[in-house]
Amino acid sequence: MDHSAEGAAAADAPRQDDAPEIRPLPALVIDQIAAGEVVERPASVVKELVENALDAGARRVLVELDGGGIDLIRITDDGRGISAAQLPLAVAPHATSKIRAADDLDRIATMGFRGEALASIASVSRLTIRSRSREGDGHQLVVEGGSSSGVRPASGAFGTSVEVRTLFYNTPARRKFLKTATTEQTRCVEAVRHLAMGRPDVAFEVTTGGRRLLELAGGQSPRERALDVLGRELEGELIECSADRFDDARGMTMWGLVGRPSLARATNRSQHVLLNGRVIRDKTVQHALREAYRGLMEPGRHPTAVLLLEMTPEAVDVNVHPAKTEVRFRDSSMVHQTVLRAVRDALRGADLTPTFTPREARPASEHAVLPMQQSNGAVTMTARDFTAFFKRQEPSSGTEPPSFEAMRHTLERGDEEPTGSAEREPAPDETAPFEATGAEPIIESKPAPSKLQVHDSYLITQDDEGVVIIDQHALHERVMFEALLARVSEGPLESQRLLTPAIAEATPTQIDGLPRLSGVFAVIGVEAEAAGPRSVAVHAFPSLLFERRVEPEAFMVDLLERAERETFDPDNEEALRDVLDMMACKAAVKAGDGLSAMEIDALIDLRERVERSSSCPHGRPTSVRLTLRELERLFHRS
Repeated sequence: MDHSAEGAAAADAPRQDDAPEIRPLPALVIDQIAAGEVVERPASVVKELVENALDAGARRVLVELDGGGIDLIRITDDGRGISAAQLPLAVAPHATSKIRAADDLDRIATMGFRGEALASIASVSRLTIRSRSREGDGHQLVVEGGSSSGVRPASGAFGTSVEVRTLFYNTPARRKFLKTATTEQTRCVEAVRHLAMGRPDVAFEVTTGGRRLLELAGGQSPRERALDVLGRELEGELIECSADRFDDARGMTMWGLVGRPSLARATNRSQHVLLNGRVIRDKTVQHALREAYRGLMEPGRHPTAVLLLEMTPEAVDVNVHPAKTEVRFRDSSMVHQTVLRAVRDALRGADLTPTFTPREARPASEHAVLPMQQSNGAVTMTARDFTAFFKRQEPSSGTEPPSFEAMRHTLERGDEEPTGSAEREPAPDETAPFEATGAEPIIESKPAPSKLQVHDSYLITQDDEGVVIIDQHALHERVMFEALLARVSEGPLESQRLLTPAIAEATPTQIDGLPRLSGVFAVIGVEAEAAGPRSVAVHAFPSLLFERRVEPEAFMVDLLERAERETFDPDNEEALRDVLDMMACKAAVKAGDGLSAMEIDALIDLRERVERSSSCPHGRPTSVRLTLRELERLFHRS
C-alpha cells in the first residue's frame, strides 16, 4: 500500500476547523437577493411602481423612460402621497401600509402587499422619491445602493414621483444580461398596457425623450380601454363574452373580448388576463381559453383575448410568487368552467367565416384574414340527428358512399325513428326535392342562391354579405368530425366484421403498444390483434369508414403511427378526438371529387347546421367571404 499517497489525501481533506462559518448576510446583500426575485429588468420596476401608484389612489400615471428604462425610469402619480415621517419606512424592507397581520394574507385587495419592492429597487439603483400628501408639504428622499441621505424638503404637486436611475449600476453581472434599449423600452410599455387594461378609470401616459409612446384617457369603459390598447382597427373582430357566477364566497364574474380565430398570433402576447385588476399568468385560465378555441385555430397559434375576472379576495391566494403574477384559486374547477363556457358560447354565437382582404388593404398590425360580423342563423346539429344518420347509412350493397342529401334529409326529419332496414339510399338525381316529401322544414325556406363547384375542389355560393368560397374537403371534414363526436358520446361506433382479416404492416414497438389502444379501438369500432412480429390483423372496422371507402390497412398504419407520438395518451380524451379527427379526414370528400348539384346543396346546407363550421378540426378555415364592398373596390366601383 502506498502510505505516502494516503498521507497526501488525508492532508488535502478539509478539517472540521476549516468548515465555512455560518453568519448573517449584510442587509445590502439581502436586499439584492430580493431584488433578483422582484427586479428582473426595467419592465419589472415599471410594474411595481405603477402598482404602488394605483394602490395610492392615483387617477393619472405618467411614466418617463430614458435608455429603455436602464438609464432612467420616472413614475409620477396624483395619489395620496407619502408624509415626511413615512418616507424612510417606504424604502425599508418589508414595511407596508397594506397588511397588518398574517390573516390579512387571506384577503389581499391591493396590488402590492409584500413591502419589498422599493427596498429591492433601491438596492440596485439610484432612487429618488419626491412626495407631497394633501395634509403637508413636499419632501424628498434619495437612496443610492441601499444607503439613504435623509429626508429633505422639496417642492412639487400633490402625489408621488419615484425616479430610478442607472439600474443595476452596482451589479454589473445583472446589467449585462439586459437587452437593447429598444427591447427593454418595448417591455416597459407592454407592462403599462397590461396594467391599464384593468383600470380603465385611470389615465396612463408613457414618454421617452419628449416622444409619447402610449396615451390612454381616464374614465373609459372596459371596452373602450381594451380597444385603445389592442387597436381600434380590431373593433369589428372582437367578440364580447361575459359570465356571472358570483353566487357565493367562491364565485366570480367575468367580462372580456375575444378575437376571432383569424386574429390568432404566433405568441400569447395579445392575451391580457387580469384578476381584480392584477395581471396574472394562470394555467387554469389559459387551458380554458385553449379549450374554447379547440378546432378553430391551427396548432401552435394563440387567440387574442382580454379577460377581466373579479373575485372576492378570500377566493384566491395571490401570495405564491415574488412578482405576484401567479395565483392559486380556491376553486380552480369553477374558474375553468366559467371561462370555458363564456368564451365558447360567445364563439358559438358568432359568424367566424374569414373575409378575404388584399394584403395592401389590411391594417398594419394584422397579417391574417379578417372575419365578418356575427350571424345568428346557424342551427346546431344534435347527437340524435347524427345517430339517425348513421343508422340510416348502415351498409347494404356497399357500392355507394352515403350522400350529403341523405344526411340533410335526416336532419330535416330528425324526429322520426330510424328504420331497421338497410334500404339503399337513392342516388342524388333520384332523390325528390325536400318540399315534395310533405314534411315541415325546421328552417323557413328561402329562394336558393346560385351554387357551383370549381375545379372539383371549391364550392361557391352567396350570402347577404357577398360571395362565399368553400373548401369542400375542409367543410365535409368538420361535418364528419362533429358527427363522430356526437355519435361516440352515446356509445361505440357501429362496426362491420371482415370476412378475412385485413393485414397491416407494423413495427415491433407498435405491436407492443397494441394493448394500450384497446379502449380507443372499442369506441371507434375496431377489432385488431397482432398477427406476427411485424403485422396487425384487423377483424372489424367502422361501418362509416367502409361506406366512405377507406382502406382498413392504410387506416391502421396511420393510427399506429399517430399513437407513437409523445403527446398521444390513450387514456386522455384528447387522444380519442385526435383519432376521430383522422377518421373524419379520411372519410370526407377530397379535392378533385366531383359533386352533383344536390350534393353541393346538401353540403352547403350542413355548413349552416354544424357548430364551428368556419374551420376544420385542424383549425384551417373551411370558407372565405369576399364582401360586396371588396368586390366593388376590386372593380374600381368605389
